Amino acid sequence: MALSLGRKSARWTRGTAYGLSAVISLVLLVIGFVISVPRARAQEDELNKVHVPPPEPKPDPTTQPPLLEGEAAMTARRNERIRVDVNLVLVPLIVTDPMDRLVTGLEKENFFLYENNKIQSIKSFSQEDAPVSIGIVFDLSGSMANKVLRARDSILQFMHTANPQDEFFVIGFNDRPELIEDFTSSPQDIEARLASVHAEHRTALLDAIYFGLNKMKQAKYERRAILIVSDGGDNRSRYTENEVRSTVRESNVQIYSIGIFDPYAATTEERLGPMLLNDISTETGGRLFRVDDIAEMGDIAEKISAELRNEYVLGYKPDDERKDGKWRKVKVKLVPPAGLPQLTVHARTGYYAPLQ
Repeated sequence: MALSLGRKSARWTRGTAYGLSAVISLVLLVIGFVISVPRARAQEDELNKVHVPPPEPKPDPTTQPPLLEGEAAMTARRNERIRVDVNLVLVPLIVTDPMDRLVTGLEKENFFLYENNKIQSIKSFSQEDAPVSIGIVFDLSGSMANKVLRARDSILQFMHTANPQDEFFVIGFNDRPELIEDFTSSPQDIEARLASVHAEHRTALLDAIYFGLNKMKQAKYERRAILIVSDGGDNRSRYTENEVRSTVRESNVQIYSIGIFDPYAATTEERLGPMLLNDISTETGGRLFRVDDIAEMGDIAEKISAELRNEYVLGYKPDDERKDGKWRKVKVKLVPPAGLPQLTVHARTGYYAPLQ
């Protein structure tokens, strides 16, 4: 009897334990469900929110450098071509006298600057020799056959008289443009590559200019210029004159040209060549130099190099602060110091306002 009661007691104890365990498991299951539902809903709500990051702490004015103004702003941006910053437009230019000689040493007070015919206040002014990224666009079409050696020598002379920190690339063109030498600061590298060039075929001048402007996007310096050496107009390009002119306007590149023109050109393209190069060069603040005697090409190349090393740069904050992407005409007038003749300013004719 005692053994029987013990077995019953054990069975009852085990049953009770199993029952309690089931109850506890059920309670824990209910608690977990109660907790998980709000948590899941909270996660779902979180996913449906747009998270705005907290504002960055405002800088402590006592530990921040002062904003750049005036001459300090010009120093910080001395390598830039005409372009719009947040508040500042920079206009590089050169000045020549009636004998086409470079004029240096002028002061800020000698210049007056206009945007869309409204006078602007000049905030910064400098004249310094800052490094430039320069693209050489070299005509290797058949009509250059008896001029190519002299033209090559003038290009090398131009590079040897440039700022030692300048970088160069060279594009040769006839039926199509081709990169002869990529960006380098070594005239010797380019001299070696130009040693074997020869002239043949037709003239894709517009394609070469477009290629040069596109290549210039890889330039190291903000000051950028292209030197075109050619003897005539275009008779092979895929790009139209209007397309290239539009690209020139949108670019941040100054264009100089050395034109070896034939006064008795037989074709319309050759007769229009001087006008095309003059218009493109002038609009960017550069110039076209006509070669009357091929022996003078070296001197002309040196003159262009000197101009690039002696530019004035004017900076102003436009009165019109709209960011409408429209073309804005820029004009610089100069009042020479007493005793000097009337001087000529060569500057870019305008810029596109930013869109944002």
